[in-house]
Amino acid sequence: MGFLDRFLSRRNAPAFGLDISSTSVKLVELSRRPSGQFVVERIAAEPLDKGSVVDGQIEKFDEVAESIRRVVAASGTRARQAVLAMPPSAVITKRIMLPAGLREEEMEVQVESEANQYIPFSLDEVSLDFCVLGPSAASPSDVEVLIAASRKDRVQDRQGVAEAAGLTPIVIEVESHAVRLATGRLVAALPRQGKDTLVALFEIGSDATSLKVLKDDVLLYDRDQAFGGSQLTQLISRQYGLSFEEAEHKKRSGELPEDYTQVILEPFVDSLAHEIGRALQYFFTSTPHHKVHYVMLAGGTATLPGLTDRVTELSGFASLVVNPFEDMAFGAGSREARARREAPAYLTACGLAMRRFVQ
Repeated sequence: MGFLDRFLSRRNAPAFGLDISSTSVKLVELSRRPSGQFVVERIAAEPLDKGSVVDGQIEKFDEVAESIRRVVAASGTRARQAVLAMPPSAVITKRIMLPAGLREEEMEVQVESEANQYIPFSLDEVSLDFCVLGPSAASPSDVEVLIAASRKDRVQDRQGVAEAAGLTPIVIEVESHAVRLATGRLVAALPRQGKDTLVALFEIGSDATSLKVLKDDVLLYDRDQAFGGSQLTQLISRQYGLSFEEAEHKKRSGELPEDYTQVILEPFVDSLAHEIGRALQYFFTSTPHHKVHYVMLAGGTATLPGLTDRVTELSGFASLVVNPFEDMAFGAGSREARARREAPAYLTACGLAMRRFVQ
């Protein structure tokens, strides 16, 4: 699935995943050995000024384009083809049932007909895509289809900012699909290859955290919560009289007073774990499910000391930090130490980089 897909004749050309979030631009370039093992060839990140991207909308076009140019230069890649993602706030998704055995042209007609019923603007104004998820559990003669729609101007913003930075966007993916692609490898490494395993994936962003519940590579549940890592930065800013930017820098570099852990960090970790617990309870009360087998944490905030232990303690479910580079090899230009240290923050970028290998 992708709102823009130019793969047809470029399947073997080098390309990288480019994740544009509210706080940074991240790049991951992968290759794959004949054995099937992925190799991390390049990895880099560049910060974005606050307000450059708000709720997934690019507000400061030139600044974002410049950050993309910097991250490409910092990575050392020679590739100029990029796979990008549309943020959840810019995409409407819906699952529908269609008869199995339809030709692609027939399915496109059916999808457009269905889309007309739930998209709040004209189809002329949207980019529309769909993918077949698999046979319907309720009706063997039907297949489940996921429709995704985004306003064309939002898609063109992503495309345009990449082109302004000298890149050729070859796919603009739905972010949840990129995440599912990257997480699928990790789930497959669980006992019994992750079969029938319910995984609750929390991506802790700057201002919001998304909960995605996956089972057998199917996204069962997707909901955003209004808490994130920037709240810790704000606490640091208030406690020590720093600007937000200074607090963020000192948080990342570890240059904080001795009482930081006890006064700020430990209470925040406890609060974050309780928020994760509340999000899980909302999932349980709004679906037929009453447990998950694993809680996976992604995003830069996922590595806070003691967070996984506190989540396990409060929820009763095994908790672990996501490493999208697990079982991958590292090329000479990949900055392996940085990749391992900051791995949870690269989940989306890694999934986007994997996209070029998906038929």
